Amino acid sequence: MVKVSDLIAEFLKEKEIEVVFGIIGSANSHIFDSISNLGYTKIINVHHEQAGVMAMGAYWRASGKLSATIVTAGGGAANSITGIVSNWADSIPGIIISGNESSFYIKEQEHLRMYGTQGFNIAKMVKDVTKYSHCLLDENDIQNELEKCYKITNTGRKGPVLLDVPFDIQAKQTPFRDWIKFIESDLPNLEHSDYIIEQINNAKRPLILGGHGIKLSGAKKSFQSLIKKTSIPTTLSWSGIDLLNSNDPNFYGRFGLYGQRAANFIVQNCDLLIVLGSRLALPQTGYNFDEFVREGKIIIIDIDTPQFPLDKVDKYFKVDCKNTIKSLLRKSEKINDINPEWSRYCKKMKMVYPWIGEEHKHNGKYLNSYQFMDSLSDHLKKEHIVVTDMGTALLSGHQSLKLNKDQTMFTSLGLGEMGYGVAGALGAAAACPNQDILCLNCDGGIMMNLQELHTIIENGFNVKVVIFNNDGYLMIKHTQKMLFKGNYASVDKKTGIGLPNFSKVFPALGYDYFKLKDWDKTDSTLEQFLNHPTSAVLEVFMDPEQGFLPKVKGVLKEDNSILAPPIEEMSPLVSREHLEKSMLVKLSEKSNQIQR
Repeated sequence: MVKVSDLIAEFLKEKEIEVVFGIIGSANSHIFDSISNLGYTKIINVHHEQAGVMAMGAYWRASGKLSATIVTAGGGAANSITGIVSNWADSIPGIIISGNESSFYIKEQEHLRMYGTQGFNIAKMVKDVTKYSHCLLDENDIQNELEKCYKITNTGRKGPVLLDVPFDIQAKQTPFRDWIKFIESDLPNLEHSDYIIEQINNAKRPLILGGHGIKLSGAKKSFQSLIKKTSIPTTLSWSGIDLLNSNDPNFYGRFGLYGQRAANFIVQNCDLLIVLGSRLALPQTGYNFDEFVREGKIIIIDIDTPQFPLDKVDKYFKVDCKNTIKSLLRKSEKINDINPEWSRYCKKMKMVYPWIGEEHKHNGKYLNSYQFMDSLSDHLKKEHIVVTDMGTALLSGHQSLKLNKDQTMFTSLGLGEMGYGVAGALGAAAACPNQDILCLNCDGGIMMNLQELHTIIENGFNVKVVIFNNDGYLMIKHTQKMLFKGNYASVDKKTGIGLPNFSKVFPALGYDYFKLKDWDKTDSTLEQFLNHPTSAVLEVFMDPEQGFLPKVKGVLKEDNSILAPPIEEMSPLVSREHLEKSMLVKLSEKSNQIQR
């Protein structure tokens, strides 16, 4: 006979789960004790449960290795929900094990809103944002349930699972059997690649979009080989940002509402878009589906139903993209050479509309975050892992940071919660302690999980943090400019959001502090900062009103409705002459409604 909590610890060892995140409480104390006694799995004790679950997901993103989070009852379980939704939205696997009140209260008081002292039905609450959630009321089911969780989180479209283990169940004894080995089944070999090849060969202007599904399915190297062999022009989603070297001759940028102008023109002028592992979310396609690739075919290969309307898609194959990519690679000799005129057009757009443009010039007093990212690219280490928060870090980072094939970059894009950056950097550092970890953050977002900066120090991780100081919530300032004519509320110090003096806060937490206000000192400061031997922070002072450009901006009409322009209409708007020269297809009617 074996104690249930000991079986949980043994399960973690059996599945080679080397690191878990969590906060101890009365309701999960047996589990913590068993893990500690076994001595195989390291517990990283965070200071907030949402950060623990975010870090769990980041651990997998950085290493491809599974992790878990251990939370307690009541507020501990409730605090974990933001992290659970974040991993659910981005299809990241992981196991959340929660403690709860004793099973007696759960059974006898199930009809009540709360049971025991602070218990509630966390398994029921997160049912819609997990692949599987279950409250264990029979100690003899512990091995079955743990194995079930492991299989489900890793199979098909990945995602988090939750197992709720009441306090008394953790302490009970149960018979032990050998663990069942999980064997990942082969994906079905669906031969739709012949259709795709036929469509490529019939197209004059084919384009591939590489998305997050490629990374999730473990097909990154196959994808790189496919693009190299076929030379098909390629763009990437933000979630797939590190699939290709930014200097790859077949890579033409990241498109979308906050995309790169050249990439948006290329997408809008292709006559065939092959989507590999992307749901085509609104930030990519814009808010008017009829305007996206309006004179071309769209083929989507993704494991789950895309956000883009299927009635506007030529073909949708609901499969893991891994087999499709491998099949296309095997048959790559059947793919015709790309139309040289299309290749010349793509290269021309890339040259005419560089990532850093006139709109990114410094204004003298402050640094421009896009120019900073461009310079930062040249100082990154060969295998740097970059984790961003939201706001400035997200937008200027994903628009202008250049990556090589060995670097990794990620953030929370499905949920897009402020506070992800520090928690994500913690998870990446725990997964890859010997690699350089860089967290790109902002003065607003850093405050959402500031406490985990201490967790990083406490565990001896060498994490560098960049804070963009723009005096508050810059993205919301721009929203208020558009909707309320610049009438600010709750976005900066003057309107109610006070921020601390980071030059005092970070040293108190154990970080060495750098600051950057002078553009001429950017290279030297980055060199010192990134090569600093211990954890450090660099505060970058930028214009509190800096624009995020280029951007597809909604146009407020006289009736207060918003005109959603096609994604080739990025602000600052190009002249009518430049627009016509850059478009191979007919101009949108909406372009005629926009004043230049």
